[in-house]
Amino acid sequence: MSVIYIEPFFHKKENQIAFRFKYNNEIKEYIKQLKSLRWSSTNKTFYIKNTPNNKVLVYNHLKNTPWKVDYSAFKKNTVIVKPTLTPERLSFFNDFKKFLVGKRYSESTIGVYSGFVYDFLAFLKNTNLKEITNKHVELFIEEVIVTKAYSISTHRQLISALKQFTLFYPETAMTNLELKRPKKSKKLPSVLSQEEVVDLLRCTKNLKHRAIIGLLYSAGMRIGELTSLKLKNIHVDRRQIFIENGKGRKDRYVVLAESFMPLLKNYFTTYKPTTYFVEGTLGKPYSESSIRKFLQRSCKAARISKHVTPHTLRHSYATHLLENGIGLRHIQELLGHSKPETTMVYTHVAKKDLLDIRSPLDIIVNQLTKTNKREQNVLLSRNL
Repeated sequence: MSVIYIEPFFHKKENQIAFRFKYNNEIKEYIKQLKSLRWSSTNKTFYIKNTPNNKVLVYNHLKNTPWKVDYSAFKKNTVIVKPTLTPERLSFFNDFKKFLVGKRYSESTIGVYSGFVYDFLAFLKNTNLKEITNKHVELFIEEVIVTKAYSISTHRQLISALKQFTLFYPETAMTNLELKRPKKSKKLPSVLSQEEVVDLLRCTKNLKHRAIIGLLYSAGMRIGELTSLKLKNIHVDRRQIFIENGKGRKDRYVVLAESFMPLLKNYFTTYKPTTYFVEGTLGKPYSESSIRKFLQRSCKAARISKHVTPHTLRHSYATHLLENGIGLRHIQELLGHSKPETTMVYTHVAKKDLLDIRSPLDIIVNQLTKTNKREQNVLLSRNL
């Protein structure tokens, strides 16, 4: 039986309620029915604000489900407070954040790395920083990564953060070379068929939502690139979109699909955005969480049972380009990948070459159909 662990934790300067469980799409979709539910990329968990009303809401929502709910970590009146650092240690931590800013990391990377280092410093308590060894790191990993069942990618991010910590403060007894990241999970990306993409667009009735899905797929954009896309960077005459300061602080151009133009003009005429391609309230960038939510509704309407995220559309774009004969080098440029190895993953999911491979069963059946020299009730092998 699947188990849902309800746990208190501190996030974004507030007490929160976390939902932890082994991946189960049915559980995920049921939990997402809760109002005000949010996703933490740093902690890899769904959560809502820890309030008395929300405690009752969570209990009532989960009490009649077929899954076991574990509240053992969430005792009545328990308040989880972010551990505080001494003024000296806090000043040290702020200097580390400035160090990351100076290395020109993105805001999200700075947030993730600094969050891990803050927790690490709190875990060390009063230990002299010059006496920190790799053993302290191992104990921290056992307490944070193992007990909270964080993913391999989160574990790798933690090690990357601590490697930056050793560069910032080399006086520790930690050995940078011995801080090894666990190997990446070699999971193939989920990809929609071309027919499913068309069904997804047809079943998305809201014009703004359809324009978002259409651009995500037709240009292979990341969700953050779309929400930050400004109107001035859409060059209709040249049929190009200028992606400014994409992942890795790289600029690039992507193709503005000719078939997307009628939808784009209809969207502009109806919604009249002023600054960004798609805008939320008061002209601010549209919420990424809103895109994920309506995408799930569209998938349900299109009867697509796969786990689909905005990034799935990017994976599908790259795979379909490869299947249509576009070279890996061009795909790498369009996607904005730094390394060709990253783009190579699509060779494992593209079906173009695989369709040319005949299954040995097809070959056997084809030969028997042509020759038809043996009776159907006679065994073909010579096994006794």
